[in-house]
Amino acid sequence: MIRAYKFLLRPTVRQSQALGEMLRDHCSLYNGALQERRDAYRHSSKTSIKYGQQSAQLKEIRAFDPERQGRWSFSSQQATLRRLDKAFQAFFRRVKAGEKPGYPRFRGVNWFDTVEFPKDGDGCRWDSTPHDPVTRVRLQGVGHVRVHQHRPVKGRVKTVSIKREGRQWYVVLACDNVPAEPLPATGAVTGIDMGVTHFLTTSEGAHVENPRHGKRNADVLADAQRALKAFPRRKRENRTAKHRRAVEKVAKLHRKVRRQRLDHAHKAALALVRDYDQIAHERLNIANMVRTPKPKPDPQAPGAFLPNGAASKAGLNRSILDAGWGVFLGILAQKAESAARALIPVDPRNTSRTCPECGHVDGENRDGEKFQCTACDHRDHADRVGAWNVALRAGLALPDVA
Repeated sequence: MIRAYKFLLRPTVRQSQALGEMLRDHCSLYNGALQERRDAYRHSSKTSIKYGQQSAQLKEIRAFDPERQGRWSFSSQQATLRRLDKAFQAFFRRVKAGEKPGYPRFRGVNWFDTVEFPKDGDGCRWDSTPHDPVTRVRLQGVGHVRVHQHRPVKGRVKTVSIKREGRQWYVVLACDNVPAEPLPATGAVTGIDMGVTHFLTTSEGAHVENPRHGKRNADVLADAQRALKAFPRRKRENRTAKHRRAVEKVAKLHRKVRRQRLDHAHKAALALVRDYDQIAHERLNIANMVRTPKPKPDPQAPGAFLPNGAASKAGLNRSILDAGWGVFLGILAQKAESAARALIPVDPRNTSRTCPECGHVDGENRDGEKFQCTACDHRDHADRVGAWNVALRAGLALPDVA
């Protein structure tokens, strides 16, 4: 099993400066490689440059600029070039699929926050001072950086990444051969229905409330963004101290909401994994669910448009994204695998419109949170009906409908 561990770094002042310089130099390498690809294709020969060609130039680049590019790990620079190559591969894949292409863009210093070391021991060393009770990670060009290791690392460390979040630095370890930690069998099964009013509902009718972290912090975030908008757009090195504090405040609020959402998802997923041996959930396509409605041209007035419900759909989209269903389902899958639980995704179509008693499917069966079958008059909470049908589609053995 593969698992990632994320730990807070506690670098000294000089180490923090070196880490910042490492990010800037990798960002410069990324942008230079992107510019080379653009220029080569714009030439009349339309030359296409691949990763192998750019990787072969690294030796000369490092020799030409030993104070900057030559200071850092060769393999980490190769990883940065692979990152650009993956961006181009995804671009060409989207072009072939007829999707919005999204050509790779240049990265600003503030938008390049991660450096990856593809192999532990090549330019980096996890737990570089095993004789010391304090855990450290050694990074080429930086030194032995202290790590706040709050839990043990299991398995074999494959890759090491350094990540910046605001003023804090983190190390992310990707480990394989991590042993599973099966939980005792409970004999219980359930289906879950994801929602906005309730974060999720089980087939037993238990609700997990939606904390709405984004909505609760919206007013404070709006005030911070208005204060930031009062400053003119400037490059990072040209900002005043007040401007920098305004930028950091907005970023800090976004991080707070993200961490609150992650914390809630971890706790909700752990509770399900502890209580049930088999869990069925809807296979949701969230990207389609939050898509903006297409405009409706008015045939009677050329150039005008009819109401298409975009305003109300925007509010629903914000609620869906605030709930963080995708984050939760990913965490649930990881915890289920670790605990040796079965996670079963099913088709979500008409789960809350199908009567669990007689199987009648009708859009009029549901009215908000109320479910009343138009055929057999069965009544229940609509979210519980959805969770029940999810479990039935997964083939789980449930008791009779109460």
